[in-house]
Amino acid sequence: MEKRGQKYHRERLAEALREEIETIIEGELADPRIGLASVNSVALADDSRSARIFVVVEGDEAEADLTLQGLLAAVGYVRREIAERLHLRRPPELFFQVDRSGQATARVEELLKRTKKK
Repeated sequence: MEKRGQKYHRERLAEALREEIETIIEGELADPRIGLASVNSVALADDSRSARIFVVVEGDEAEADLTLQGLLAAVGYVRREIAERLHLRRPPELFFQVDRSGQATARVEELLKRTKKK
């Protein structure tokens, strides 16, 4: 059973990570592979040693793959910046993942509209 204080700390840390990573991606990374991307959410592990970053990418699958390659190349820089900005002794290991939940939601809504028309 996890203590309540630890849970809230992890949630606050995840939100701070999301905000800082989004700022870094939008304004500081000059990699031409990285397109229009925004951080949707951050899933922090129970021990706060790793974080899965869900990124929404505008465009098709090829653009999403290029953006993911650019983000994977910039992981070291992003971790160092997070450690400095959030004053973390050990920043979490970052794993970027393209978030396709919006596409799935749009597809389900489209199918529901089709069934209502019939």
